Amino acid sequence: MGGAAGQMISDDRIILGLLALILGFVFATKDRPGWQRFYVFVPIILVCYLVPSLMTTFGLIDVSESNLWPTAKDYFLPAALFLMTLSIDIKGILGLGNKAIIMFLPATIGIVIGGPLALWIVAQFEPSIIGSGDTAAWRGLATLAGSWIGGGANQTAMLEIYGYPLEGFAALLAVDIIVAEIWMIFLLYGAGAHERVDKWLGADSSSIAKLRDTMAEYSESIERVAKANDYVLLFGVTFAVVGLSHLLGTWLGEFFAELQGEEATLASEFFWVVVISTTAGLFASFTRARELEGIGASKFGVLFIFLLVAVIGTRMDVTKIADAPAFMAIGFIWMLFHVILLLVVAKIIKAPFFFVAVGSKANVGGAASAPVVAAAFHPALAPVGVLLAVLGYALGTYGAILCAQWMAAVG
Repeated sequence: MGGAAGQMISDDRIILGLLALILGFVFATKDRPGWQRFYVFVPIILVCYLVPSLMTTFGLIDVSESNLWPTAKDYFLPAALFLMTLSIDIKGILGLGNKAIIMFLPATIGIVIGGPLALWIVAQFEPSIIGSGDTAAWRGLATLAGSWIGGGANQTAMLEIYGYPLEGFAALLAVDIIVAEIWMIFLLYGAGAHERVDKWLGADSSSIAKLRDTMAEYSESIERVAKANDYVLLFGVTFAVVGLSHLLGTWLGEFFAELQGEEATLASEFFWVVVISTTAGLFASFTRARELEGIGASKFGVLFIFLLVAVIGTRMDVTKIADAPAFMAIGFIWMLFHVILLLVVAKIIKAPFFFVAVGSKANVGGAASAPVVAAAFHPALAPVGVLLAVLGYALGTYGAILCAQWMAAVG
């Protein structure tokens, strides 16, 4: 494997060590006067995302055969969701009002309408992009619509339904990751500067601030010095829930695969893992398990979220933009339409940037990154990302089919 001089590092053990070093450095410097000024302009969560992506882009690390992302997705994400939902203030979450749902819908509509529009614009300059038969552009772009409204399960469903050749699908996966992750940079930056963005939107974010303060006060009120026993208990409970989520997730996925076919949203094991780990946290928040917050349950949740962010960062190789320029142009125009529509609606209804970011990521990133973006505002808000991502999964296949039919009409 990698690690030798002049070679890219491809050994997951070394890459994880480098990611841990980056996180350690960022958190060691975040309260130092000189660095504090830097982190005002470049939020810490964005640094933890960008540095790994630069390592991939400049060829320091090679994650093409890495298992870090599956590991992060299977272990860190459900653990983070459970830990951050443990001490949830359900009344506070419900008190956020209907703007979360209102901002989710234009995010979906932006993807459904943006696809045909982007294909039409690029086809004016590059008519050959349209293609024909099995290799028609709209068939491939339907997989992008599935991914950007729901997630991986919906993307696979579109690949099966429209039969786009697998050799062409690799280029679309590059478009999917690059465009979505570049938008993620802006969202994480916005999360760090949300007061300024909210001011521009004319939004009232007092309900979010109130929820954040309530959670912080609760954590402080039950905080205590933890013993080794406490940490072993916390670790035991958390990973027992992760294991249970996978056990039930596999069983439910197989059950619905037989019932509705393997391409159905409910046939996705990952979908159920996210739902079960979040639900377990919700139920546990009504029991004595809630007291685990006193030894820092949500702080461990934050650690897992930052590890997730760093691993997601390694997947962004900006040099891939040159691989399929026409598809990449469609992707960027498509995303631009989605963003403009979101910001216009947010400005009209004076919605805080939090709802813009989470509404967008619940579509474009799904369950893997919507809670990450929500937690960038405050760990207590991660479940809002999960709830909207689940809505995205539910609408993903239908929205993508509608989008595909309109793109076929363009082609």
